[in-house]
Amino acid sequence: MARTRKPTGELDTELEDLPAPARWREWMGRVEAAIFASAEPVLRENLAQVVGKACNLDLIIDDIRAELRDRPYEIVNVAGGWSFRTKLGFGEAVRAALGGPQRSELSKSNALILMAIAYFQPITRGELSQFLGREVSRDAIASLRGEGFIAAGPRSPTPGAPYAYVTTPGFLAQFGFESLRDLPDIEKLEDAGLLGRTSEDPFNGAALDSELRGVLGLKSDEDQPEEDAA
Repeated sequence: MARTRKPTGELDTELEDLPAPARWREWMGRVEAAIFASAEPVLRENLAQVVGKACNLDLIIDDIRAELRDRPYEIVNVAGGWSFRTKLGFGEAVRAALGGPQRSELSKSNALILMAIAYFQPITRGELSQFLGREVSRDAIASLRGEGFIAAGPRSPTPGAPYAYVTTPGFLAQFGFESLRDLPDIEKLEDAGLLGRTSEDPFNGAALDSELRGVLGLKSDEDQPEEDAA
């Protein structure tokens, strides 16, 4: 049976002239294509514009994931949406083919600053300095802003009304978090010795394990000198 044509520029989302299996396959293709084509995570409300009103997007995503199970890439939840990501086991092959790391590696110092902002946002540079027990430089803040990991948030009610800093959707996307709720539980970090319990040593850098280093993109201590926090 011939497909009913919608007016030019109007996408037929309901696909009522198609049998149910063919309709579902078409919706799967549209959703996968939209996620594949986007450099940023695609939000639910955007994907809802290419499928029917009765379509269950979570089931669509599950079916696409099932078909990608043996592929070197997958669909993941990040920053409140969905995005394609190369599976971890293929990282070395990707770096070899493309001639370098796929993202900038944070220094240990900047990674600790980013951790503090992620957990205690909104937080000012002065509060960061007090919390970390050392001066947090403007250059460090500028570097994290340049990477798109943090942004200026509300002004603090303290004298001078300095900006407080918050993480961005780019931070979530870069590190594979759907939301800030996906950050490791702070009590578990303390119990694991990754987070100090005193103001003199809020983050136990020496105890950061390989998993946390991988999430934050940290180089090993042997590969880099300590950053000067002037």
